[in-house]
Amino acid sequence: MDGSVKGDPIEELKELQITSLDDDDDEEREQEMVTDEYEDDDDDEEDEEEQEPVTLGFIEKPKNSWSLLRHLFPSKAGGSPAWLDPINIPSGRSCLCDMCGEPLHFVLQVYAPIVEKESAFHRTLFLFMCPSMACLLRDQHEQWKRPPEKTSRSVKVFRCQLPHSNPFYSSEAPKCDGTDKPSGPGVSLCNWCGTWKGDKVCSSCRKAHYCSQKHQVVHWRSGHKIECQQLNLFSPSFDSNHGNGETTSAQRQKVASNSLWPEYEMINEDESEYDTEMSEYNGQTNALVSKTRVDDTMKSLLSTFEGDSDRKSWATFQERIAKAPDQVLRYCRSASAKGLWPMSGGRPSKADIPKCSYCSGPRCFEFQILPQLLYYFGVKNDVDSLDWATIVVYTCEASCEASVGYKEEFVWVQHSSQSVNVP
Repeated sequence: MDGSVKGDPIEELKELQITSLDDDDDEEREQEMVTDEYEDDDDDEEDEEEQEPVTLGFIEKPKNSWSLLRHLFPSKAGGSPAWLDPINIPSGRSCLCDMCGEPLHFVLQVYAPIVEKESAFHRTLFLFMCPSMACLLRDQHEQWKRPPEKTSRSVKVFRCQLPHSNPFYSSEAPKCDGTDKPSGPGVSLCNWCGTWKGDKVCSSCRKAHYCSQKHQVVHWRSGHKIECQQLNLFSPSFDSNHGNGETTSAQRQKVASNSLWPEYEMINEDESEYDTEMSEYNGQTNALVSKTRVDDTMKSLLSTFEGDSDRKSWATFQERIAKAPDQVLRYCRSASAKGLWPMSGGRPSKADIPKCSYCSGPRCFEFQILPQLLYYFGVKNDVDSLDWATIVVYTCEASCEASVGYKEEFVWVQHSSQSVNVP
């Protein structure tokens, strides 16, 4: 994983074995879970002897206006995505919440190239989710379904990869000084969210693009009705300031929506750098999220735990997180990579992780997102507010090649016990 350009990706990717504790499964499923649980316990003992190296993701406000442009291959959170393939982006039902039918919000993207695989010289993972907690709770039950059952998800992750030689970017490394430019333009993006393909056009000015009728309506009501008349008179101004999708210049499309999550640049550090008891990072006083606020979210999770198994999982989780409490992402590509779970319940077993939809090969753990990200996004700690214990992403072990530009991978959301019990 790299925070800006190709750097030191973690290379190997194997499968993850963890446990499911869903009370609604049949006896055969329960027996399988018991087996997986024992296997997981053995793995935990091995972890105590030797932990796999993990790359931590921290977020901060971008230092430069150009640092998050797509041709610099950023890792970022919030705002709108910097699509790696700017032409063949997801469309149709793929960009909608399967529960409410609304366009998904961009959460984050991780630049994670695989050096030894030419077709994955550039490789980025994109995570999206519906901001509705009601949809996320319904998603909780859907993720337990196994093929051939069809699942409806409110959280989706896509993998995109490109070879070194491709039509979108130069084969030379970017200078990262503000002068870099992509090789060509991308598709027109929605003028409201700046996220999805703008295949619908305003019938009046014929210049504003939208991904959905809803975004067209809210943009009209929020001021485009007046702006539309001006655009018919001053179309050159519109083209230079707004743009129709991505351009070849070092500009970013202006987005009208004020409901996107705040945008941050992701910075990566090796967890090993925080192994000292009192790390320099923990002593910083200018962190974006104060230690008090981080402690509050951890206490909120702790209050939902039930029994010794939850507390044991929490102790392990807290011990690792406490080294660098502002981390929002944990990334690991190694032979025995595993997720770090704050609770014992709500984990998937090996059988719960579906095979790759494109090559039928196994999927494996790649990264997880921590609840600290919610604070950066300004999500309130209300009853109906968006919340999770952790979000874990599994990708194709082979990072297979397929004709589709963005391949949907698998994401698992672990909720707090309190959230899962809400009907």
